[in-house]
Amino acid sequence: MENSELPHDVLGHHDTLRHGLPALKSDALPLHPVQSLHQEKLKFGADTKRKIVENLYGSAFALRMDFDRQILSRCQRPGNLLPSSMIGLESLTGTLDELNFENIIYDPRDSSRFVPVDMHDAMELRLGLNSRKM
Repeated sequence: MENSELPHDVLGHHDTLRHGLPALKSDALPLHPVQSLHQEKLKFGADTKRKIVENLYGSAFALRMDFDRQILSRCQRPGNLLPSSMIGLESLTGTLDELNFENIIYDPRDSSRFVPVDMHDAMELRLGLNSRKM
């Protein structure tokens, strides 16, 4: 699943008064080896499933599945007050009953340094009303 949250950097620069001092160390850390293996496995499984569906039902059905995946990956709640659950995408991809890496080891929202994005800034960015460019 794609990461669908807005970044902390909504206005295009780091706002030290809102978010504190920048923590470049946490941004530069590589993925955990287990997480990278898990992502490779998921990508290989999705590619294999797409090839099987394309061979069984034809390329039009595989394209329709891709369109459904794109539509469902864009459905989000406005702002950042409540996280988007993406339950439609999870039911389409079959990952609804799986435990992901984030469920077991790390959820960024549980961090003490996590600062939610201001809802007004997020909506201005999403609607294109923000005068500052990223």
